[in-house]
Amino acid sequence: MSVRHETGRPAVGLAPGTWGPDGGPDPLAERGKNRLLGTSVSRLDGSLKVRGEARFAAEFRFDGMVYAALVFSTIAKGRIVELDTAAAERAPGVVLVMTHRNAPELRALPLWWTEGRSVAGDDLPVLQDDQVHYNGQAIAVVLAETLEQAEHAASLVHARYEAEPAVTSFEQAKAAGSEPAFHYGRLLKTEVGDAEAALAAAPVKVDEVYRTPRQNHSAIEPHAVTLAWDGDELVVHDSSQGVVQAAWTLASAFGLPAEQVRLSSPHVGGGFGAKCVWSYHVIAAAAAKVAGRPVRLSLTREGVHRVVGGRANTEQRVAIGARPDGRFDAIVHKGFCGMSRHHDMAENFVSSSGSLYDAANLALEVRAVHLNTMANTFMRAPGEAVGSFALESAVDELAERLGIDPIELRIRNEPAEDPASGRPFSSRHLVEAFRMGAERFGWSGRGATPGTRREGEWLVGMGVATASHGYVRLPGGAVRVTLSAEGGLAVDVAVHEMGMGTETTTAMVAAERFGLEMDQVTVRYGDSTLPGEILAGGAQQTAVVGAAIGAAQRNVVEELLKLAGDDSPLAGLTLDEVGCAGGGLCALGEPDRFESYSGILERSGREELSVEAAGPASQEMATWAMRSYGAVFCEVRVNVVTGEPRVSRFLGAFDCGRILNAKTAASQFRGGIIMGLGLALTEETLFDERSGRIMNPSLSEYHVPVHLDVPEIEVVWTDLPDPHAPMGAHGVGEIGITGVGAAVANAVYNATGKRVRDLPITLDKLL
Repeated sequence: MSVRHETGRPAVGLAPGTWGPDGGPDPLAERGKNRLLGTSVSRLDGSLKVRGEARFAAEFRFDGMVYAALVFSTIAKGRIVELDTAAAERAPGVVLVMTHRNAPELRALPLWWTEGRSVAGDDLPVLQDDQVHYNGQAIAVVLAETLEQAEHAASLVHARYEAEPAVTSFEQAKAAGSEPAFHYGRLLKTEVGDAEAALAAAPVKVDEVYRTPRQNHSAIEPHAVTLAWDGDELVVHDSSQGVVQAAWTLASAFGLPAEQVRLSSPHVGGGFGAKCVWSYHVIAAAAAKVAGRPVRLSLTREGVHRVVGGRANTEQRVAIGARPDGRFDAIVHKGFCGMSRHHDMAENFVSSSGSLYDAANLALEVRAVHLNTMANTFMRAPGEAVGSFALESAVDELAERLGIDPIELRIRNEPAEDPASGRPFSSRHLVEAFRMGAERFGWSGRGATPGTRREGEWLVGMGVATASHGYVRLPGGAVRVTLSAEGGLAVDVAVHEMGMGTETTTAMVAAERFGLEMDQVTVRYGDSTLPGEILAGGAQQTAVVGAAIGAAQRNVVEELLKLAGDDSPLAGLTLDEVGCAGGGLCALGEPDRFESYSGILERSGREELSVEAAGPASQEMATWAMRSYGAVFCEVRVNVVTGEPRVSRFLGAFDCGRILNAKTAASQFRGGIIMGLGLALTEETLFDERSGRIMNPSLSEYHVPVHLDVPEIEVVWTDLPDPHAPMGAHGVGEIGITGVGAAVANAVYNATGKRVRDLPITLDKLL
């Protein structure tokens, strides 16, 4: 691994600092002034997981617990005319068979982000009628004393249907018409100038269609929930990346106040956007209520494919018009994504297209076509992962037509401000990332003519693409910090640990701000009763938590100065004249004027000081154009006999502001790149358009990258803090996957001269 980061210098004092509508600086964003941030720190939860002591959703137990198994529909649309459950009810160990005939009355889940809180996958009724809306819909649940008994009994449930005409083909859906697509309620359409006219007049152009398939989530931990009713209160152990939002969403299904649902999710074995609320949550809770027994429902791999959404398929037209010197005049990025009619979450594949390149004319639009299928949902870098494949492939095609090096073409079109919004960039060092990455990867050794480099049976090529993901900071960030007289600090916050090192980074930020060592900080998280409503999504969790900890630090210091009194060395100092260092407060520039937290609390007769605070509103996004950036480089080998493509080298050079933890950030970058290799080469949900049924709902047939598919991956970064972001940091969790599909496709073209415009790039497309 090769990374660039700074360890910083020991801090003498760190002013509390804040940021807000006035754009005030965050002292943690300043380069070279931090003891911990930027260093490599191992995950605090690592030892628990190695020892098998970290409990996941399907490892909690309640007394008297029973096990659940689902029965799935086998038609795409229609109604159930017969549902024979008699054999299942007589099977050994069966406690309950619940269908629409005996389920309690349930409310439809609210659509995503209703009231800024819902995290429901769709708004379909859950076991409330005989209607079937897609193939794979849950139509019954069996509860039994053991999992094996439940699964056996579920196989005995027999359903007969009256099928109705269904739309199961993408082409059929397009022919039926499309609608404007929205994302978070925002219309996915941007127009600047007259892009089509500029394209028509351009002396050099590319105008092609790119396609990406459905993809399904395959996190290492399948979706699971273990729950029990305690009177009118529901206690839930879930695999969730939004504990507060999930509790609210579940409460809405049962007509309960949100505080009557307590949801915990201390460890999550991968989320990537899908670990939210789906029909199986509601079914498990309803069955537990009917049976009067606690329930564990752990989805099989097939179950995840049947009732949990993934990435939608897309068809994207990208057209770029340029002058002979390579300067862009127009970018057109338009197309379609497939959607269910029961949610409103389109693939925003044009998200980066208006921000990356200097073009005076833009036409960007996503339109939705509707199918009878499971609702799609967020999947790592939703929209951007597949949109970058189309855009960055088109840029590579244009470079070839112009005879300009692909990196040079991108640099020539580097904008001075955001082309779509006109806002200035808060921080953008993409050119530096390209140059750093090109040097380390040996880009100068790439042959410009495709198919000219061969090693035995293998054709060898190099490709490059831009990686980009938006800066996100959703509302709801709040924490509670508690200083004890013994000198320790506890941070309570409703965040999530899905393997990205959230607990560790939170402890690092808190220790840095309060001038403590890491072992003096305890982080409690993953419970809906804790402060904050922080969703683990959009690579925004760290920024939201950091902003809230900064606000809490300021409040704590303010309270400590009041408690210190006139007998303290700190007497007479104002809030902005003191800093946190060495386990206490000191005057900035006068380290001898110091008193420890313990000393202040003991003299005031306090055992602890607890403060809850919310971070300031994210005004930075209204003022600045903010994104994470990167340059991704790929070397592939394609076998001339079999057509097999193999990625032999990969490097990512990233510009994501300050890197807070070098070790976990490198892991996040690599994980995203590996997922991008799957997007490029192996992942495709095979969909039977005759029946609307997913044909490969298992890891034996849905192919994710394995060890032999993944080369050594090198990651480097600029580590240039963004002065307008909390701690100077942008998200790193999503960007790694962006651009990877295009980098691989561009490398394949350089190796073979064959341009693949529909993913995945399988050997049959290269023969």
